[in-house]
Amino acid sequence: MIQYSLQCSKGHRFDAWFKSATAYDEQQARGIVTCAQCGDGQVEKAPMAPNVARSGQERLPLSSAHPDAAKFREMLRQYRRKVMTEADYVGDRFAEEARKIHFEEVEARGIYGEASRDDLAGLIEDGIDFLPLPDMSEDN
Repeated sequence: MIQYSLQCSKGHRFDAWFKSATAYDEQQARGIVTCAQCGDGQVEKAPMAPNVARSGQERLPLSSAHPDAAKFREMLRQYRRKVMTEADYVGDRFAEEARKIHFEEVEARGIYGEASRDDLAGLIEDGIDFLPLPDMSEDN
C-alpha cells in the first residue's frame, strides 16, 4: 500500500491510500480519483513533507498541517454522504457487481454495499480496487 497527499484544483488537500503507485496512475487515468471534500476530478499529488525518525522515538512529520479530528470526521461524513447519494446500493451483491464492473461486463458506475471478509479477500486477489465506506453517523 502507498499513501499519497493529494490536492484538487480548488486547493483542498487530502490523503488517499492505493495498492501501488501503478494503481494510483491507473485510477487517475480512468478519472476516478476525486477530491474527498468537493468531488473535483482535477486532482494531483501534493508536495509531501518527509518523515524523520529520531533515534529511539516515533517518526515525526516535518509538517504541522494536519487537520484536527473534528474536521477529519466531517470530511469522512461528507465522503459517506457523497457515495450514498451518487452511487448505486447493491446490498450483499457488492463483490459480484464489483467484478462485473472490473471485467467490463457491465457499464462502469459507482457502487456500495456489503461484503464478507472472504469476498473482500477475493477482490484483492483479483486486483479489484475498492474502499471501505466509513461508518460515520452524524452523532459519532
